[in-house]
Amino acid sequence: MHQFLPIAYFQNRFVPFKDANISIATHALHYGTAAFGGMRGIPDPQNPSQILLFRLDRHCQRLSQSAKFLNYELTAEKIEQIIIDFVKKNKPSTSFYIRPLVYSSGLGIAPRLHKIEKDFFVYGLEMGDYLAADGISCRISSWYRQEDRSFPLRGKISAAYITSALAKTEAVESGFDEAILMNSQGKVCEATGMNIFLVRNGRLITPGFDQDVLEGITRDSVLTIAKSLGIETIERSVDKSELFIADEVFLCGTAAKITPVKQIETFKLSGERPVTQKLRDKLFAITENKDPQYKDWVYSIGI
Repeated sequence: MHQFLPIAYFQNRFVPFKDANISIATHALHYGTAAFGGMRGIPDPQNPSQILLFRLDRHCQRLSQSAKFLNYELTAEKIEQIIIDFVKKNKPSTSFYIRPLVYSSGLGIAPRLHKIEKDFFVYGLEMGDYLAADGISCRISSWYRQEDRSFPLRGKISAAYITSALAKTEAVESGFDEAILMNSQGKVCEATGMNIFLVRNGRLITPGFDQDVLEGITRDSVLTIAKSLGIETIERSVDKSELFIADEVFLCGTAAKITPVKQIETFKLSGERPVTQKLRDKLFAITENKDPQYKDWVYSIGI
């Protein structure tokens, strides 16, 4: 059962979460004409009167860019200020997740993006670990990731997540924790809401943007951190069989953070994960504002 934060931003004002409701005729509900973001926040371990948000500016920029695919102009600066005010009003006391969403709020029945009202809301919920921190099992999904030529994959569009939902349920109902999707060329793409990395011979490898992956913010953070630690990084296509013989595999995302993979299909991976652990430790320190090198990645809000 989710524990939602008490205040939401809805229809240009802050209201009790229980009162933030939409019509059953809402366009986005029927056609997936929405785009969302997600970011984590925690009370500062050194100063609980401060809330720390990880890469707030980058998250707001991506959502603003996603809104453009919906024919909706919403600046990153406006999103950022609303989220800051949202945190101040809710005064969260534990680790939490923020979900901002832009959507076609009109009640029309034609699948279109022009001449229909748009809106923006924000809500939040308490959140600990999204996936098991000690490692998860994955299967290769029978469902394939969409292609950018038929879907705007540079945006975090809600309609795309039907594929994720199908893949996740398929994985869990067949005895696995998570699914790995391939792209239309049969190459490794991503998980249901996370990017994927593998380690071979000390080198960090991840599918490039030409493989139809989401432009993940945690993905970008991992690549930046790895380079600063002297770990060689490679962005390229990845074959399915390469996952089975990798030294390490992990998933990453805002909700999942960095989650190691211990099994893919029937192939068990090593429990020794030195690169993954090094990256996890570094990312954890950064999100707690304990790493001066990355202080500009952490936004502090006084409550």
